[in-house]
Amino acid sequence: MHPLNITVIGGGSTYTPELIEGFILHRESLPVQRLTLMDISAERLEVVGGLAKRMLEGTGIEIVLTTERDAAIAGSDFVLTQFRVGGLMARAQDEHIPLKYGVIGQETTGPGGFTKALRTVPQVLEIARTMERIAPHAYLINFTNPSGLVTEAVTRHTRIRALGLCNVPINMLYGVAEQLGVEPHRVTLDYVGLNHLSFARTVYLDGQDVTEQALNWRDAGFDPTWLKAIKMVPNYYLKYYVHHNHALDETLRAEETRADYLLKVENELLEMYRDPALRTKPALLSERGGARYSMAAVSLIRAIANNLKEVHIVNVRNGNSLPDLPEESVVEVPAVIDAHGAVPQAMGHMPPQIRGLIQAVKAYEELTIEAALTGDRDKARLALMAHPLVPNWDTACALLDDLLKANEAYLPQFTPHRG
Repeated sequence: MHPLNITVIGGGSTYTPELIEGFILHRESLPVQRLTLMDISAERLEVVGGLAKRMLEGTGIEIVLTTERDAAIAGSDFVLTQFRVGGLMARAQDEHIPLKYGVIGQETTGPGGFTKALRTVPQVLEIARTMERIAPHAYLINFTNPSGLVTEAVTRHTRIRALGLCNVPINMLYGVAEQLGVEPHRVTLDYVGLNHLSFARTVYLDGQDVTEQALNWRDAGFDPTWLKAIKMVPNYYLKYYVHHNHALDETLRAEETRADYLLKVENELLEMYRDPALRTKPALLSERGGARYSMAAVSLIRAIANNLKEVHIVNVRNGNSLPDLPEESVVEVPAVIDAHGAVPQAMGHMPPQIRGLIQAVKAYEELTIEAALTGDRDKARLALMAHPLVPNWDTACALLDDLLKANEAYLPQFTPHRG
């Protein structure tokens, strides 16, 4: 394997030291030659990049900091996207506005995820089209939320080899293993669905079905009667659908939303990163919610670079993996990873107790991608109406008006004459 050039778009993110740590820990099996951190904020790049440089001292990995996207992408083997258009202030708006209408505000689920997608899809497609011009053989590994939807926009509208990645599947695996009291490598998940909307239909320990024992997993706080009825281990984010009323009540009672809290954590982290004596990832970073992020990222890149033919749970073009969804959809399923990318495993039909919800959210994702690209307000209203958490057309229309007004600076595609 030749030495790798890896570019991180959004390199000024406070998550970056997590990724740096992963490259350091696995440099024997993943020979990174050059790591380029690109960000539109020179100030954040200096702060985060300064810590990255200190962490990488003595590793032999060259680090480059730049605000120029084309220069960052040229010559890359892998381009990782981990940016947030509008920063945490935009996320805070996404969380607060839907609450007026009795709908949960969350960065990937419902109207919050919808607005984040409108801001993000055009930017990621610009990156992918730049890759088509100057790095056509590179892989795009997308971490930017909503990860599956954003990845689908790339696979539908460009020729770039793109995979989406989330830390939820690996956290589910480790959580179940902890519940069972066993090492994670002994556990296999029959995992199906979409990003942040997925289920382990069956849990295997050394090839034996242990789903019933795994259903005792309480990490996500689901009602045991629902777990008993559905007989599957749910993704943590299912709580926003299954217990929407409780999630909404908790948010309304809370003194601050998740974004409000993270704004404070982010400021603390950046202050820590400025300390020239700091050379390791600080413990506070775990509060950002990126547990095992670097483990999932480095393992996936290593599997591609080394042609390992390992099975990883990724966001990938469906093909025939889940026949209940369109072939061109991006789904979150186990896939065989090698030098050519990902081949999703044939997972078969989904049972009716989850099929309808997943199909509804996939329809919402398709409409959202179209709205993000065209600026068509009718498509945007239809997308919100298609989402299971938006109760009616009146709410969809009012929500859209408020969300577009709050995000006017980031959504030039939505002009008044477009409906």
